[in-house]
Amino acid sequence: MSVSQPQSTHNQFGQLPEWDLSDLYPGVESDALKADMAFLDTETKAFEADFKGKLDGLAKTGGLIDAVRRYEKLDEVFGRLGSFAYLNYAQNTGDGDRVKFLGDTQDKMTGLSTRILFFTLEINRIEDGVLDAAFENSADLARYKPWFDELRKSRPYQLEDRVEELFHDKYVTGHAAWNRLFDETMASLKFEIDGETLGLEQTLNLLSDKHEDKRAAAFKGLSATLSANKKLFAHITNVMAKDKEISDRWRGYEDVADSRHLANSVERDVVDALEKAVRDAYPRLSHRYYQMKAKWFGKDKLDAWDRNAPLPTSDDRIFDWETAKTTVLDAYGRFSPKLVEVAQPFFDSGWIDAAVKPNKAPGAFAHPTVTTAHPYLMLNYMGRTRDVMTLAHELGHGVHQRLAAGQGELMAPTPLTLAETASVFGEMLTFRAILDATSDPKQRFALIASKIEDMLNTVVRQISFYTLERKIHLARREGELRPEEIEAFWMETSTESLGPGIRLNDGYEALWSYIGHFIHAPFYVYAYAFGDCLVNSLYAQYEKSSDGFAEKYFDMLSAGGSKHHSELLAPFGLDARDPQFWSLGLSMIERLIDELEQTQP
Repeated sequence: MSVSQPQSTHNQFGQLPEWDLSDLYPGVESDALKADMAFLDTETKAFEADFKGKLDGLAKTGGLIDAVRRYEKLDEVFGRLGSFAYLNYAQNTGDGDRVKFLGDTQDKMTGLSTRILFFTLEINRIEDGVLDAAFENSADLARYKPWFDELRKSRPYQLEDRVEELFHDKYVTGHAAWNRLFDETMASLKFEIDGETLGLEQTLNLLSDKHEDKRAAAFKGLSATLSANKKLFAHITNVMAKDKEISDRWRGYEDVADSRHLANSVERDVVDALEKAVRDAYPRLSHRYYQMKAKWFGKDKLDAWDRNAPLPTSDDRIFDWETAKTTVLDAYGRFSPKLVEVAQPFFDSGWIDAAVKPNKAPGAFAHPTVTTAHPYLMLNYMGRTRDVMTLAHELGHGVHQRLAAGQGELMAPTPLTLAETASVFGEMLTFRAILDATSDPKQRFALIASKIEDMLNTVVRQISFYTLERKIHLARREGELRPEEIEAFWMETSTESLGPGIRLNDGYEALWSYIGHFIHAPFYVYAYAFGDCLVNSLYAQYEKSSDGFAEKYFDMLSAGGSKHHSELLAPFGLDARDPQFWSLGLSMIERLIDELEQTQP
C-alpha cells in the first residue's frame, strides 16, 4: 500500500486538496521508512550503551551536550514515523491495512523507545548545582535550558525506573488502544436522517442548517445513534478515567487535572481563575445571548438544535475552496505579508486534506509532525462560513508550528495554553475582514451573531466541558459510573452554562459521547478558553496600537515552548495571573452582545 500522492477531490466546492504524505515517507514499504526503523533499532541500543548510568558524570565533564543532540535526533525520527503512521490512518480509519500499519508501528516504537526512557529519568536525578554549572560552561547546552527546566518540573512525580518502563510499555495496550477503539467506532457510526444515512461530520453540519426541520432531524438522528452506543462510550470513559487515576495516584498528583497543568506549563491557580471567571460570566454571556436569540426566532426557548442555527438574515452562501482560500489569505495579508508567506505553502504542496470522505477521521486538526518536515492540516470542508473560519483556525496552528520549528525538536512544541493563540487570532483576522467587506446591516448583524456563537462555543462551552470532566474524574475515583450518571453530569453542566434560553430536548443527554477530547486528552478543553481570552486581550492591544505589534507577535509564535506564558505575554503588557486579564478577554464577547442588543432587528 502506498500513501496518497498530491491530488485533489472535485465536488461542489471545487478542487479540494488531499495530503501528499511523501514529504514524510514515499510509502509504508519504502526504503526510507525501513531505513529509519533500522536506524532507531541500532541507535537506541548505542544510545543506551553510551549514556545509561553516565549522565551525572557527563554533566560534570562537559559531555552532556552530545547526549542531548543524539536524543533530539532520535526524537525527530520517532516523531516522523509516528506522524506518518497516524496521518496515513486518519485518511481512512476503516482500511484494515492502515489500521494494522498504525498498530504495528506504535508497537515497534514503544519497544524501541523503552531503551532510551532512562535519559529523562536520569537527568532528573542530577543535582541542580551540577546542571547549573554545566549550563554555565557550555553555551550549546545552555540553549536547551528551557527544555531541562520543564522536564525537571516533573521530578516530584517521577517513579522508579522499572515502574516508568512498565507504564511506558503498557501505553500501546492501554491509552493508545482505547483511543483507537473510540476513533474507529466514531468514524464507523451511521446516522439516519430523513431516510438518508450520513456520517458524523455531515450530521453535525446539518445542526447549523438554515431549515429547522433539517436541524431537528439531524439532532434526533444524532442522539438516537449515540444513545444506542452509550454503553460502549461510557465503558471507554470509565476505563480512561480509571487509567488516569492509577497513574495520578502512583505519581502523587493531588488534583485530577494537575498532570495536564504540568504538561501545559501553567499553574493550577491560573486555570482555577479562568474557570471561575467564565462560570461567573455565564449569565452575562451565554444566558443573555441565547435568550436574545430565542426572541429573534419567536420562541420562549431555543430548542437544542437551534443553538447554532443561522439567523434568517445570515449569509448562507456556499464558499467554494478557492474563495475560502482567498478569503483567509487576504485576511492574513492585511495583518502582515509575512503571515501569508508562511501560510501559502499549505495550499500549494499537499499539506491540507479537505474533503469529507467515508471513514476519514472526524473534525479538524493541525498535526505538527516534525521540525524537519512541516505540519499537515485535516479539515472536513462543507463550504459554510464556519468552515472558512475552521480553515483560518487550523492554518493559524500550521503557521505557529512552522515558525516554532526553528527551536528544534525538543523546544518547538508549544504548551496547549498558548498553542491556540495563532489559530484563534487567525479566526479573528478572518472574521474582521469578512465583516469589513459586508455593508448590508442585516448581514453584518448575522455575522456578529455567528462570531459571538463561535466565541461562546470556544469559551463557555469548553469551560463547561472542563467542569464536566472534573465531575466525571472525581466521581470515578469512588467507583465505576453508569451511563446515566455521566448523562446527569452532562445535563447539569449544560444547564448551568447554556442557561434558561435553551431547552435541552430528549436525546440531548447522549451528546457528551462524541466529544473526542475527553478521550484523547483529558482536560485539554480549557486550553481553548485560555486561547480565546488571550487572543481577545491581544487583539484589544493590537487595536490600540498596531505599531510593532506584528514583530512582537511573530517573536511570540517563534518561541515555541522555549518560554513560559508569563515571558511571552509580558511584551504586550498582559499577565494571565492578573484577574483583569480574564475580564478583558471576556469583555470583548460582552461588547459584541451589547452591540447586537442595541441594533437587533
